[in-house]
Amino acid sequence: MLDRSKIGHEFNSFTTEVEKGRLKFFAKAIGETNPVYTDEAAARAAGYRTIPAPPTFPFSLDLESPEFLPIVRVLQLDLGRVLHGSQEFEYFGMIYAGDHITVSSRIADIYDKKGGALEFVVQENRYTNQHDELVSTATNTLIYRNA
Repeated sequence: MLDRSKIGHEFNSFTTEVEKGRLKFFAKAIGETNPVYTDEAAARAAGYRTIPAPPTFPFSLDLESPEFLPIVRVLQLDLGRVLHGSQEFEYFGMIYAGDHITVSSRIADIYDKKGGALEFVVQENRYTNQHDELVSTATNTLIYRNA
């Protein structure tokens, strides 16, 4: 069983720059064809200050952590038994090319189902820009197979 005392554990925050090329690559990777996500002139014509981040982009910011998937270390997970269960986003503002986003994250809950055969780890992330404005939150649920 996973250590329930880790509920509430806060990971080290980190800040990363949102690069224009990275936004273009992400848009291409998800099949986004709207030119506002790849062309600065189209973005400005649509009323954006520069190229905006496509929906779900904040997840890729999580991968910029100095430590890859720190939740694996904190909960002593066997990566081969981890499944991605769900991801939910809430948006409060825009993320743009050139922004510096601080990612803060914590373990919000750990619970089990099927008599402990499956454990669920809920992680909450907050994304704040360089103006200290909360632009997005995400809730990520990992499934850990114990059998």
